[in-house]
Amino acid sequence: PLCSNIYMRRFIVGFKHLGFAQHYRAAIVNYADDFCVLGKAPAAEMLRAVKHIMEALKLPVNEQKTRCLRCPEEALEFLGYRIGWNYRPTDGSRYIGTRPSASSVKHICRHIRDLTDRQYLLLDVDQMVNRLNRVLIGWSNYFYGGQVSPAYCKVERYASERLRKWLCQKHKVKTGKYVRFSDVRLHREYGLERLVPRTKRLPWAKACSRR
Repeated sequence: PLCSNIYMRRFIVGFKHLGFAQHYRAAIVNYADDFCVLGKAPAAEMLRAVKHIMEALKLPVNEQKTRCLRCPEEALEFLGYRIGWNYRPTDGSRYIGTRPSASSVKHICRHIRDLTDRQYLLLDVDQMVNRLNRVLIGWSNYFYGGQVSPAYCKVERYASERLRKWLCQKHKVKTGKYVRFSDVRLHREYGLERLVPRTKRLPWAKACSRR
């Protein structure tokens, strides 16, 4: 939003001109009115500086969303990403990286659940699959940086389960649902998008096998 960016610019310029950026060896990363202050000083000191400038601008700081932490020992969540230690599946070694946060995965799964509710049983199968694919592709286009494969696996598996349940309800199938609506059929015949193969185009993504 335009107003958020205008006020955030005033805040960022003030943080620099008042010497806080240099004093704390800090930088601000923001998107609209969401921001992080990354620095070498104790977090509590930097937070006091933030509140000082925000009070001058007559802007409240959201205490519920504000958190002081030491990264990467403590993971940071920002704009849907979790930033902290990641672990390589090959040897268990760790590195500082990003991945979709657990709350982001839960959010997309709730959205998929809502899309496949019983109230949409009158839709054609093609319509339902197209609705799901738009959501899956849009979500994966945003979450493409870092260790994405585990999250892709969970979301893809959940989408398959929900589409299978929706098909069983639509066709009144009570037994043999995995035989009639197998994963292969959901993806090849009905065209449900697969997320895991998309990681092959991402050189930094970690491979994930799916049962």
